Amino acid sequence: MEDQNLVYTLDEALSTIGFGKFQGFVFAYAGLGWVADAMEMMLLSFVGPVLETEWGLSSGEQSVISTVVFAGMLVGAYLWGLVSDSFGRRKAFLGAAMLTSGAGFLSAFSSNYITLVTLRGLVGFGLGSGHVFTSWFLEFVPTPNRGTWMVIFSSFWTVGTIFEASLAWIIMPRLGWRWLLAVSSIPSFLIVLFYGLTPESPRFLCMKGRTTEAHHILENGALLNQKKLPPGILVSDDHVIELKEDFASLEDTHLMSSTKKKPNNSSMVTIFSSKLTKTTLLLWFLYFGNTFSYYGIVLLTSKLSSDQSKCSSTALHSESTKDASLYVNVFITSLAEVPGLILSAMIVDRVGRKLSMELMFILGFILLLPLVTPQHAIVTTASLFGARMFISATFTVACIYAPEVYPTSVRATGVGIATAVGRIGGMVCPLVAVGLVSGCHQTAAVVVFEVVIFLSGLSVLFFPFETKGRELTDSLDVL
Repeated sequence: MEDQNLVYTLDEALSTIGFGKFQGFVFAYAGLGWVADAMEMMLLSFVGPVLETEWGLSSGEQSVISTVVFAGMLVGAYLWGLVSDSFGRRKAFLGAAMLTSGAGFLSAFSSNYITLVTLRGLVGFGLGSGHVFTSWFLEFVPTPNRGTWMVIFSSFWTVGTIFEASLAWIIMPRLGWRWLLAVSSIPSFLIVLFYGLTPESPRFLCMKGRTTEAHHILENGALLNQKKLPPGILVSDDHVIELKEDFASLEDTHLMSSTKKKPNNSSMVTIFSSKLTKTTLLLWFLYFGNTFSYYGIVLLTSKLSSDQSKCSSTALHSESTKDASLYVNVFITSLAEVPGLILSAMIVDRVGRKLSMELMFILGFILLLPLVTPQHAIVTTASLFGARMFISATFTVACIYAPEVYPTSVRATGVGIATAVGRIGGMVCPLVAVGLVSGCHQTAAVVVFEVVIFLSGLSVLFFPFETKGRELTDSLDVL
């Protein structure tokens, strides 16, 4: 009977059962979602130039193929966040995977430009759910070393980019772009196929008052990890204070499943509450700046490779570079993220999220600085490699920090809106990276990126919360 007088929270349960086979499956499934997203994004690097020749597209029409994907992601990031916070993480990524896989596969059969652009826009809408996988996995990870595991999870993006480059290298010269589009949709189909094996987030269930279901999932997790749950009753953060005040009434309660709910404020009201307004606005700027600079550095790599020779005698590659060099370049730039991931994993749980981002913004700024003036090919390659390494690492830590600062009730929505704002940066950066460099204005382009990187690093200093070692919260009251 003593056990019935005890209570434990979700974080205490997760810490007790530890990280084992249970989280390993969640890790693999959510990682598959990120691999699928990365592949669908990276294929644009290979398909666009081919279609420009095959269909006689203008440079503007070619850029629209990428722009509609970002536009779809902008809308999808917000809407899938709402679905996730209202109906569950699983329903959100199921709907998104069905849309992405279907539209991605059908785009391989596009007979004209309008059909392709429409279908790729739908793919982008589905890809907007990427942050839901992050929130879902995060909510299964014990607080100790949570940052390290989230960095390791982020490596799936790099795996996806390298795998897509491998596929393109094999398929494009032999079978063409249609086969690449079709094969690249397979990971999204796998998400749908294995959906039935996935558990709902117990944190989401606790937030909705469905603690019995959450307890059942945790029991299965403890069994898989060969551990036991703490003795007592599972409670959500919302009920801890209430339970302490009226503890005697729980003596005959076998398992708590609350029927009392606090008034539901809208997600936007919560996100812009007095406790979160500053954090929300700073996150929007951070995501905009990070996305702008990350994709900008990726585009700078290709533009300086192809266009610098017409502006000066210094060039990364000669104009006679074969098509295969495109795949090699993707490998090189993608591999630049690996040391950044390793560094992030080493420091994120030691020095904290804010200081990690600050240090890597500074290093990224310094390494990009030499390109304010044209440099020798080796210096240019090394500078871009190093800048991408650190800017991608700040992006990784930002994707850990954002879901940690929001309570469960608005976590996916808050991160979704921040992601959507970031996609605006992704849509704008080609105007700088492509437009200015193509017009032989490398200095202006690099200065713009440096200013954005500097301001992004500055914004991190003003975040009111450090989330290192802090338990995830279910409500605004415990922030």
